Amino acid sequence: MKNLELIAFVLLLIGGINWGLVGMFNYNLVTTLLGDGTTMTKVVYGMVGLGALYEAVKFFRGKCSASTDS
Repeated sequence: MKNLELIAFVLLLIGGINWGLVGMFNYNLVTTLLGDGTTMTKVVYGMVGLGALYEAVKFFRGKCSASTDS
């Protein structure tokens, strides 16, 4: 499970850095490296989204179990 958490964390870093670059400098690193609209770009964006979804579920499960423990 630790490997999955590490992968999700790295994907969130990639997504966060990319969106920071887009917001601050209008520079999209993912499309620069992989091309605009390519399959690999779509795969990376999809994986970033899945990583965020995984972290969100993990976060809310922790919140729910913490509130029922009290």
